[in-house]
Amino acid sequence: MISVVGAARGNNQHQHESEARTLGDLLYADQAKVLVSEKDWVRLVQSIAAGDQLALHSLYEQTHRIVFTLVVRITNNRETAEELTLDVFYDVWRRASAYDPADGSVVGWIMNQARSRAIDRLRFEQRKKRVNSYADDPVTASASHDPQQACDFEERSRLLRSALKVLTPEERQAIETAFFSELTYQEVATKLNQPLGTVKTRIRSGLGKLRQTLGTLKGI
Repeated sequence: MISVVGAARGNNQHQHESEARTLGDLLYADQAKVLVSEKDWVRLVQSIAAGDQLALHSLYEQTHRIVFTLVVRITNNRETAEELTLDVFYDVWRRASAYDPADGSVVGWIMNQARSRAIDRLRFEQRKKRVNSYADDPVTASASHDPQQACDFEERSRLLRSALKVLTPEERQAIETAFFSELTYQEVATKLNQPLGTVKTRIRSGLGKLRQTLGTLKGI
């Protein structure tokens, strides 16, 4: 995995690739190269599943441009696309053993992961904007001119900070992933690489603790 990260950080080829006409143009941009057969793609993934870093590097070299291009088109942010491209190939490294040729082509499998990563990031950023939109809310903004409203707002913030302290790191991670990224239980389980039952338990347990703690704190 180290070789892929190093290559990605040192690569300046992304500067103009998002302007290419199609993803296929990128995948086979070098006409001197022989088209890769699906059997060869599958062999690469199987080698990666066996722990072969050279196979991962080879797969990265042949597909990172289309991954980057897809992500940058979805997120409209080159820095985010570079970060998520690395994340995608880290996922490939971790999940190669789970790849089943019957479910689709290798490139399709990689691109689905890239699309999922990009959409997750968009949802996360949009949710953060909504959570922080209180700054533009006339009611909240007027709190700075109304001592009672300012006091109430500060008290609610204090209660929430206190309540979050009762969560385990795992519960907090699961809850933040679900609510800030607007994901289903199954999507959270996939994103965190955790069993679905474990994710459900952590979210339900965490929410129960928050309700109980907030109720207790309000009564103080």
